[in-house]
Amino acid sequence: MSKDFFTALKERRSYYGISKEQVISDQKIQEIVEEAVKYTPTSFNSQTSRAVVLLGEQHDKLWNITEDILREVVGNEEQFKSTAEKMNGFRSGYGTVLFFEDNNVVAGLQQQFEAYADNFPIWSNQSNGMLQLVVWTALEQEGLGASLQHYNPLIDEKVKNEWNIPEHWKLIAEMPFGKPTFQPGDKEFQPVEERVKTFK
Repeated sequence: MSKDFFTALKERRSYYGISKEQVISDQKIQEIVEEAVKYTPTSFNSQTSRAVVLLGEQHDKLWNITEDILREVVGNEEQFKSTAEKMNGFRSGYGTVLFFEDNNVVAGLQQQFEAYADNFPIWSNQSNGMLQLVVWTALEQEGLGASLQHYNPLIDEKVKNEWNIPEHWKLIAEMPFGKPTFQPGDKEFQPVEERVKTFK
C-alpha cells in the first residue's frame, strides 16, 4: 500500500543495498517518471527536464559501461576493487532513471530573455533537482529504494551513443533503484530551528 507523501519523504534515503526483485510493474515505474516529468515545476514553464528509464538488460548495460570507463580512469585493479563493488551494487538493482536537461530549450530562453540569460542554466538545474526528488520520493512511496549518482560527464558520450540520446540533452544524474535489501542507519539532523526562520 502506498505511503502518504510526507511519510515517504521522511523515509526517503540513499539505498545502496537493492535487488532485482519486482516490487511494482514496469508500467507503474514508467507512469511515475512520466507524471513527475509532466508536473514538476520549471522556470518560465520551460519544461527543460528529460528522463530515460532503463530496466532489465538495459539497466545492467549502463553499469557495465560505467564500470568499464571508471576502470580505465583508475588504471589500478587493486585500487578499483571498491569502485567495482559499488558498480555491482547498482547493477543488482531493478532499474535506473537517467535525468537530463535539454540545452536547446535553455539556449532558446537565454536568447528570448537576455536579461536573465545567466540564470537559465541555474534555474534549469534547480528544476532537475526537484524532478529527482519527486521521482525518488514516489519510488519510496511504492516500496523501492534508490540513490542518486553522478558519473557524468565521464559516461555522457557512451550513454548518448548507446541509447541514441539527442546531443543537446545534458546528463545531470543517474538514479539506480530496486527493492531494499537492508535499511540504512539512523540519520542525524542539524537543529531545524537553526535552519528555518519564521517572521510574523
